[in-house]
Amino acid sequence: MSWWKPLVVIVTPALVMVVLQIVFYQVVGVIEGSDDPMSATFTPLKLLAINLSVGLAGVLAVALLAWLAKVPWRSLISSPRAFDGRRLAQYLLGAAVLVGAGIGVVALVAPESPGWVAFGVSGTTILMLVITLLSTPLQSVGEELMYRSAVLPAAASWVRAVRPALAVGLVVSSLAFAVVHGSSDPWLFGYYTFIGLATGLMAIISRGIEAPAAFHIANNVLFSTVNTLMSDGKGYTIDRSSDTGDASLLILAAVNIAVVALVWMRERRAGVRG
Repeated sequence: MSWWKPLVVIVTPALVMVVLQIVFYQVVGVIEGSDDPMSATFTPLKLLAINLSVGLAGVLAVALLAWLAKVPWRSLISSPRAFDGRRLAQYLLGAAVLVGAGIGVVALVAPESPGWVAFGVSGTTILMLVITLLSTPLQSVGEELMYRSAVLPAAASWVRAVRPALAVGLVVSSLAFAVVHGSSDPWLFGYYTFIGLATGLMAIISRGIEAPAAFHIANNVLFSTVNTLMSDGKGYTIDRSSDTGDASLLILAAVNIAVVALVWMRERRAGVRG
C-alpha cells in the first residue's frame, strides 16, 4: 500500500471509537439523569456503551483495510486457512483456565492491587454481569479486529521483507494498543504493550485471530466479572492514572506468556498431524 494508508488504518478507527464513546456516554447521561456523564465509574449502560463502541470500531478497521488494500476481509481474519470455530472454542477454554489461575494468584498475593472493595450483590451487580456476558465479547473481538487484524498487517506493509515486516507490525500495533488505553502509569502502559505483543504473536503463530480473540474474551469477561462482584454492589472504576500499576502485573504478564505457549504447542501439534 501507499505509505499513508496504514496511518489511516491506525488513526481513523481509534478516533471513531473515542467519538462514539463520547456520544454514547452523553446519551447514557441523559437516560440516567447523570450530572457527570463522563465519570470514570462504570454503570451498566456505560459498560454497554464502551463495549459497543469498541466492537463497531473493530469492524470499521477491518472494512477500511480491506478497502484500502483491496484484499478480501476474510483474509484479515485468518489466512491462508479459513476461520475455525473449533480453534476458537479450544483456545477460549484454555485461556479461561489460565486467566482464572492468574486472577487467583493476584487475589492471594496482591488483593489490594486491582482496587477490589468488597463482595456484594445488588440489582446493579446482576445487570452488570448480564451486560458483561453479552457485550464484553464484542468489545474483546473488536480490539482484536482493530489491532491484530488491521493495524498489525497495515503497519507491516511499510516493510517488504517478511520477518522485519512482522516485527514492525508487532511493535506498531502493540504501542497503538497501549496508547489507546490511555494510561500514564509506566507499569500499566508496559503491560498493555506486552498484551499487544503477546496477542500479536498468537495471531501470527496460528495465522488467525481465534487464539488472541479467545484470550481477550476470557481475560476481559473474567476480570469484569470479578471487578463487578468485588465492588460491593456498585459500579466499578478502572483507574489508569499515574501510580496505579505495580509489580503484580508481572503475574498477569506470565499468564500472557502461558497462553502464547499454549497456542504454539497446539499449532505445532496441528502442523504435525497435518
